Amino acid sequence: MDRILVIDDDVELCSLVGEYLAPEGFQVESAADGNRGLERALNGDFLLVVLDVMLPGLNGFEVLRRLRDKSRIPVLLLTARGEDVDRIVGLEIGADDYLPKPFNPRELVARIRAILRRTQASERSGSGQPSETLRVGEVELDPATRTVLQKGKPVEFTSVEFNLLHVLLREAGRVVPRERLVDIVLSRKFSPFDRSIDMHVSKIRKKLGESDSGVDHIKTVRGVGYIFTRPHEVIAEKVRS
Repeated sequence: MDRILVIDDDVELCSLVGEYLAPEGFQVESAADGNRGLERALNGDFLLVVLDVMLPGLNGFEVLRRLRDKSRIPVLLLTARGEDVDRIVGLEIGADDYLPKPFNPRELVARIRAILRRTQASERSGSGQPSETLRVGEVELDPATRTVLQKGKPVEFTSVEFNLLHVLLREAGRVVPRERLVDIVLSRKFSPFDRSIDMHVSKIRKKLGESDSGVDHIKTVRGVGYIFTRPHEVIAEKVRS
């Protein structure tokens, strides 16, 4: 049975999560503090970690930060409802998704399923038939090895960031609607109040920095979506301006 680790000091919540996930084929184990949770996440064989922000000992952000230094295990972050800062920080550190508390257990199951579908699809693409390497300007992405090079140097991305960049590079020069990105990358329906995809784009921009032309690689098309700009388009834009 697949194992999921819940790091939360709310014993009742951990028990409830276990009850809902057991019929889905998951075995839930729990840790009540950040230090113990981090140790188990690093040393246990878990498919995914459900991590609360507010924890005794190490808080959830620090657990996530240290976990990301050594592991790419998918992480679903539990945040307080209305705390946008928590969600933004969590996504920037490397959470795959977030869920505000209190939550509907069915939504928790749906979010976990969506994360695992994305992760398993990525693993299949990396271990199956060789995929075409994408090169746009100074950025090169290899789906088979899940690596990204910028000017020949590796750039580290989380699983969600890699998948998002893959879509944008594949559609380079064309606007990709936010609704489509949410559907492909986050495996859920688009909500105008969900800023997750925007935060992931922001993180990719920071990691790539400016292009040789001195502009962001990814442009925002207000009210529509995002576009990964090809070098010749940047030149043409400068000429027009």
